Amino acid sequence: MRKAPLPPGDDIGAADMGRRVAANLREKRKARALSLDQLASASGVSRAALSQIETMKSNPSLGVLWKIAVGLGVPFAELIGASSRGVALLRRGDVQVLRSADGRMESRPLTPAGSCPWVEAYELRLAARAVHSSDAHAAGTREIVIVLNGQLRLRVGSEVYEMGAGDSVSFLADQRHTYENPGSSEIRCHDVIIYAR
Repeated sequence: MRKAPLPPGDDIGAADMGRRVAANLREKRKARALSLDQLASASGVSRAALSQIETMKSNPSLGVLWKIAVGLGVPFAELIGASSRGVALLRRGDVQVLRSADGRMESRPLTPAGSCPWVEAYELRLAARAVHSSDAHAAGTREIVIVLNGQLRLRVGSEVYEMGAGDSVSFLADQRHTYENPGSSEIRCHDVIIYAR
């Protein structure tokens, strides 16, 4: 997806995000009076991995962060960003782009972290022939996906939806779902995630 090398600031941004994730994870786990073992059971992420994330000894993948958010019952953005009060401005240049482990999917937040505790919006980019599976979100979570260009194949449970530019779909995301780009060029979508209140 990227032809040019990553800018030097990406390493700094990743380190800053690692610190925020560690602090947010520890704070939210303790606020819920959960031990590492209890959160491991709720999230499906091992106790050792959770400990390493909290102590900044490892950087979690996008999939691991989603699992932790589900286990804690919090919106994904609460793990990666600082909470804000009043006006929250998000500038494109300040956004930390999230990448899948294989680098073939990018997710860019479109709303300031913590600005609305039950709604998040992202721009998704899928490379040609990319497939990205997402674990189930917390119970009652909905997603609205709007295809901006190209063709998207969305699998929700056992159902498959073929979508083109301008198409949108709303679905319960508390089940496994997969985004697939069957085409030969990158596609972009907007993804709005609405958490149950």
